[in-house]
Amino acid sequence: MSDGYHLVVFDWDGTLLDSIGAIVGCTRAVLDELGLPQVEESKIRGVIGLGLRETVEALNPGCDEDTFWQVVSSYRRLWLGHFCSTPVLFDGVEELLETLRERGLLLAVATAKGRGGLDHDLERTGLGSFFGTSRTVDEAPSKPDPQMLLDILEELSIAREAAVMVGDTVHDLTMAANAGVDAVGVVSGTQPRALLEKAKPVACLESVRELSDWLAQAGDNTVCTDLADGSG
Repeated sequence: MSDGYHLVVFDWDGTLLDSIGAIVGCTRAVLDELGLPQVEESKIRGVIGLGLRETVEALNPGCDEDTFWQVVSSYRRLWLGHFCSTPVLFDGVEELLETLRERGLLLAVATAKGRGGLDHDLERTGLGSFFGTSRTVDEAPSKPDPQMLLDILEELSIAREAAVMVGDTVHDLTMAANAGVDAVGVVSGTQPRALLEKAKPVACLESVRELSDWLAQAGDNTVCTDLADGSG
C-alpha cells in the first residue's frame, strides 16, 4: 500500500453498492406517481451523488417547496418499500475491505445518501464493522462541498495528505479536491472515464476491485501509470 495513505474514504452508491439501476427506477416511479415530467436516464444518472434538494431542482427546475417535499416523501417511501432491497455489492467488495483492513488502513464512507438509507444498507450488507465512521447528506452539505471529508478527517485525526477518496462521480472527486485530498475514480457507476478524468483524480480504475493493487503499487503516492490511464 501507499506509505502516505492511512485512510480510504469510499462513496457508497455506484462505488461499493451496485445501486444505480435501482435509483434510476425509483426516481422514475416518483415522477410517475406525482405526475411530473419524465427525464432521460442520462440526466438522472448525472445527478446521482448530489443531495436531495440539488437533485430535485436539477430534475424539476423551479419546483416549489410543496413539490420538493412531495418528491422527498414519495422517494423515501418507494425506496424503503421496494427498491432498497434490490441493489447488491459489486463483486469483490467485501474481500477488498477485508484486505485493506488487514493492512492497517482506516476506512470510512462519505455519501449523498441519507443516514437512514446508509444505515439500512450497512446492516443489510453486513459491512458496517469495516468503517470507522461515515458522513451522509443529513450531517453535512451535499457534495462537492468538502465538509463531509473534513469532518471525517477531524474525527479520525488524519491529515489531508494521508487520505484518499474513492468515488464514481465528479461530485466525489471534486469534493476531494475541495478538501485537499487525493481522489481515485471508478468507472463502474454513473459516469464515464473521460468525464471523471476531467476532475484530475490520481487514478481512474475500471472497478473498485482494482484499488487494492493500485494502493500496493502506488508506493509513496506516485500514480501507477498503467492503471491510471487504463492501459493495464
